[in-house]
Amino acid sequence: MFDLTGHKALVVGVANDQSIAYGCAKAFRAQGADLAITYLNERAEAYVRPLAEQLDAEIIAPLDVRDTEQMDGLFSEVEAKWGRLDTLLHSIAFSKKEDLHGRVIDCSADGFSLAMDVSVHSFLRLIKRAEPLMPHGGTCMTVSFMGAQKVVENYGVMGPVKAALEAATRYAAAELGSKGISVHALSPGPLKTRAASGIAEFDALLNDAAERAPTHQLATIDDVGAYAAFLASREAFNVTGAVHPIDGGYSILG
Repeated sequence: MFDLTGHKALVVGVANDQSIAYGCAKAFRAQGADLAITYLNERAEAYVRPLAEQLDAEIIAPLDVRDTEQMDGLFSEVEAKWGRLDTLLHSIAFSKKEDLHGRVIDCSADGFSLAMDVSVHSFLRLIKRAEPLMPHGGTCMTVSFMGAQKVVENYGVMGPVKAALEAATRYAAAELGSKGISVHALSPGPLKTRAASGIAEFDALLNDAAERAPTHQLATIDDVGAYAAFLASREAFNVTGAVHPIDGGYSILG
């Protein structure tokens, strides 16, 4: 129904072939988009570069979202190569292990600040740099989780952090809507990703989701990618500011 041929998409957050960001990159490419894919550091490059090359990514660049020079350099390369950007996908989150596994009220100020900076404000920094490259509109997406809206056992400080991410999504959507730039938060159900493996007793959550979800199916990175590709398309131009559950209906249950 929709076509992304010639579409320019920047995907931030690919770690391996199980990453949500990788599922989205695959879907964008399958619909004809040209890709820019980032990796965190030299260690991550060994895993990410082969995946990016398989997808014929035109730009493969390092990006630690805490490094302003790297971020500026990335967008300079995007502008020099393409002259514009149509889609930005942000799939980045981080918390210190001791803060993630502890009580929210025990989270250190430094740990909370770091989690908010990497997981939330980095999205806003990326949007700010993407905005001038989207003079005719575009799409910005991030990745949340239902722990933003209700308590999920062992999700800890990432619950408040993801809640802030969803609020930031709404405000950015309101601010950029007049420019034709939509902003979305994808909210997959529990997925077997490297990031999720850091959550205590996550296997129990996976099993519960598969058992209780109306579809009795866990979401996959391909499910998320298909939805993201639709949101990136012109057919979704009048959709913005929402949190989109992609979880077989798991989040509707009490």
